[in-house]
Amino acid sequence: MSEIRYLLDENVKPILRAELLRREPNLTVWQIGMLGCPDYGTLDREILIWCEENEFILVTNNRKSMPVHLQDHLAENRRTTGIFVLSENMSVGETLDDLLLIAATSDLEEYRDLILYLPIS
Repeated sequence: MSEIRYLLDENVKPILRAELLRREPNLTVWQIGMLGCPDYGTLDREILIWCEENEFILVTNNRKSMPVHLQDHLAENRRTTGIFVLSENMSVGETLDDLLLIAATSDLEEYRDLILYLPIS
């Protein structure tokens, strides 16, 4: 079973990372701009390539253009480990619950080349 690892987009509030790690310290949660991650301002196309190469699921609030970026990425015969799009209607607590549930019960392969819109239920 491949471990779920999250890369939070630069527009995702840092509190999400802090709270994920507070509730599950062994979870791998990185954010754009951190050492070893894509820099702030990196194009979405390049972020998808980074996620593919490093096997991270991208967590973003980019509902408008991310489906197009994923379609273009796949059209280039590339793969992705998945994209999770956050809902502005969900509280931080609800978002945490969904992401922690996914990490605890899922395998990375389940989300390959997919975009998932939260909430999961």
